[in-house]
Amino acid sequence: MDLPAIQSALREHNLDGWLFYDHHHRDPIAYSILGLDEDSFVSRRWFYFIPTEGEPRKLVHRIESGKLDSLPGTKDSYSSWQELEHKLELLLDGATRLAMQYSPRNAIMYVAMVDAGTVELIRSMGKQVVSSADLVSVFEAVLTEPQIATHFEAQRRLDAVLAAGWKHIGESIRTNTPLTEFDVVEFLLQEMQKSGLWTDHGPNCSAGPNSADSHYEPTREASRTIRTGDFILIDIWAKLAAPGDPKQPDPTAVWYDITWTGVVGRDPTPREQLIFNTVRDARDAAIEAVQRAYAHGRPIAGWEADDAARAVIRDAGFGDFFTHRTGHNIEVSLHGNGAHLDNLETHDERLLLPNTCFSVEPGIYFPGDFGIRSEVNMITRPPSPEHAGSAIVTGPIQRELLRI
Repeated sequence: MDLPAIQSALREHNLDGWLFYDHHHRDPIAYSILGLDEDSFVSRRWFYFIPTEGEPRKLVHRIESGKLDSLPGTKDSYSSWQELEHKLELLLDGATRLAMQYSPRNAIMYVAMVDAGTVELIRSMGKQVVSSADLVSVFEAVLTEPQIATHFEAQRRLDAVLAAGWKHIGESIRTNTPLTEFDVVEFLLQEMQKSGLWTDHGPNCSAGPNSADSHYEPTREASRTIRTGDFILIDIWAKLAAPGDPKQPDPTAVWYDITWTGVVGRDPTPREQLIFNTVRDARDAAIEAVQRAYAHGRPIAGWEADDAARAVIRDAGFGDFFTHRTGHNIEVSLHGNGAHLDNLETHDERLLLPNTCFSVEPGIYFPGDFGIRSEVNMITRPPSPEHAGSAIVTGPIQRELLRI
């Protein structure tokens, strides 16, 4: 835990402090930011308050009195619920505007870890509870330079794996070697392991109408055979494996996550070309919105980038077939705790902070027919005395449907 950095961020956000609370590991964000053992036994409620100025304060149950001993600050204990409420009020004395893992109307559910009853309790003490969503982004999503380097190394290796996958499909078709979606997944996994990459699940290879299911996952038992004429979508993601142990991830490494599409043994149909062009243009509109904001030094929220992509698809008449957000935060978790590009599933008002990574992946899906998604990753960079801020796409950008 970086106490000076947290207190500096609290001052920037005009807050009196940040109140962390947990019971039975309900708040993984607290454990990550505070550097607590995520596997420790927790059977009683604990509170940890970081004021904007001064020493942090702990409140723990007497039978788990050492639960927060790894953290700095004073400690008090309770046994009864009456004692807990009394001492919690003392813990928060002098503070009014507090951040907690809470989201008004559950708008940003990714940070809404504190139960409604606890929020009611804090409010009954005359406190204003403010969402910690922007603070969480600062401490969970902002990447260090070494972490950014791991993303680019994963990008370099995974792009080569994907290229090998497309080549493998083409060679199998040309030699009349039977090949299923699941066979492609297994080939990609083998290539990833050879390349020192790790993934927790997937990747996905979707042929024909299966490409219209944005979360389709082939299995050995249920997998379509790939044939000439098929439309193919491959969604693939990975991070660097732990040094010396290819079966474990590097815990500090950042993911790379992409989706490409193509057709087997033929040219695209006019409809496929139209849909690809629409998705491509929507992707590029979101990219351009972020790049323009950074070049002009203007803050940009996740919902704004989503709107830029969604407008292109809606104006083309396919709005009802774009059924998910435009992108997600990427960090040491594939779907991270920073801002998502989303004004559909949520209205994500979190800012796309400098030195954060996220996907841009609009899609159009026609159930029973085909679907197209085009996914790239971006990293934002802060301004310097010599240069304006920037936002870059971190790998190749698909401009045309692949001919396999």
